[in-house]
Amino acid sequence: MADEKAECEEYDEVGEEVVELPLEFPATRGWWLCFAGALALLIWFFVSVAVVFGNGITVWGNTIPVSWGFPIINYVWFLGIGHAGTLISALLLISNRNWRNSLNRFAEAMTLCAVICAGLYPIIHLGRPWYFYWIAPYFNSMTVWPQFKSPLTWDFFAVLTYLIVSFMFWYIGILPDLASARDRAKSRGYQVFFGIISLGWRGSAYHWGRWRQAYAITAAIAVPLVVSVHSEISLLFAAGPIPGWNSTVFPPYFVLGAAFSGFAVVGMIAVCMRAALPLRSLVTPRHLDMLGMATLATGMMTAYGYFSEIFDALYAGGQELATLHDRLGGQYAWSYWGALILNFVPIQLLWSRRFRRNPWILFAISLSVAIGMWMERFMLVVTSLYKDWMVSSYGHFAPTFWDWSVFAGMGGVFLVPFLLFVRFLPVISASEIKEEEHEEAEEAAHG
Repeated sequence: MADEKAECEEYDEVGEEVVELPLEFPATRGWWLCFAGALALLIWFFVSVAVVFGNGITVWGNTIPVSWGFPIINYVWFLGIGHAGTLISALLLISNRNWRNSLNRFAEAMTLCAVICAGLYPIIHLGRPWYFYWIAPYFNSMTVWPQFKSPLTWDFFAVLTYLIVSFMFWYIGILPDLASARDRAKSRGYQVFFGIISLGWRGSAYHWGRWRQAYAITAAIAVPLVVSVHSEISLLFAAGPIPGWNSTVFPPYFVLGAAFSGFAVVGMIAVCMRAALPLRSLVTPRHLDMLGMATLATGMMTAYGYFSEIFDALYAGGQELATLHDRLGGQYAWSYWGALILNFVPIQLLWSRRFRRNPWILFAISLSVAIGMWMERFMLVVTSLYKDWMVSSYGHFAPTFWDWSVFAGMGGVFLVPFLLFVRFLPVISASEIKEEEHEEAEEAAHG
């Protein structure tokens, strides 16, 4: 009886530690400083977008033949970093890996924020964004349907489907903790707020049974969606007869690259959350170790894509080989070598368990990967487009102030909702951690 009582008290401590974070937030001053900076970036985003809408996308550096430019570079980058949240949550849930329980909640929130940022870029890039709904298959009296061969329509279905499924997966997972926060809340405002969004959860056996079914089904939908969405993004490139793009390796290359950058960003967030909030007992060095191994594994598989591209160029010759030479020593060679060095040199430290478990070394390596993967997107878009098939069609791409301005402001679009999530909702899945500890206690009791 004494052991069972101590076990119940331990579970209650886990619930209190996580669920009471939004009710009695311990880092209010630091949160307000971060939120003020994020809000300033968000305001700057609206100013930048107003300038783009008022003057047209000519304020950007987009030219002919580099008509894609920064919007598509950043679109692919933001969509990529959102993939790790779904992988950590859905894939590890299906494979019954309990170490995900300390990471999945804020990783899923990161996915939602990143996908929103990614989805805004094609709309801004349209030139007439108020007509963006034309790419949707809506019913209309003119019987004008979207062009299903258009990549814009592919983007619409890919981003919208991924956003909906990711939101459903995140919201289903957080429901038990929302109800727990409702029951622990003392102020009337928090009781009403959590009472509404917890959807009447009472924790009955029927509720838990339906919850587990819905959670598992959504996870099973989300895992292939991760692969299909970024495979579709890769087909925006690979389906065109452009040197450096027209390759069958692009779908797996893009999926692995997305997971690589996503795991790096999750690692950065995990380190910051451990430093800012009292979560060291939940986000432990073991979790950092697992994130480091995932980053290393996906990084080495992404490196295989680089070698495959080089082999394809050497085998094909002609324009493909000329594009490879240009990437190695041309006008934008800095983007190729920057991606190669920042992505694959620092991660070699992750072969050592000591470096994987060091929070700030892991943070520095993850930051290097995030920058390197952005350079890779720049390299893929610009170096394949700025030299067209004819010398007379060669162009030049240089991002303008407003290119960088929209990109910086998009950081506010990402950070504002994420910081609101950190402040007002449980950032770690208390219910799943308690269930994991209960299983471990039962296994220990039975030897």
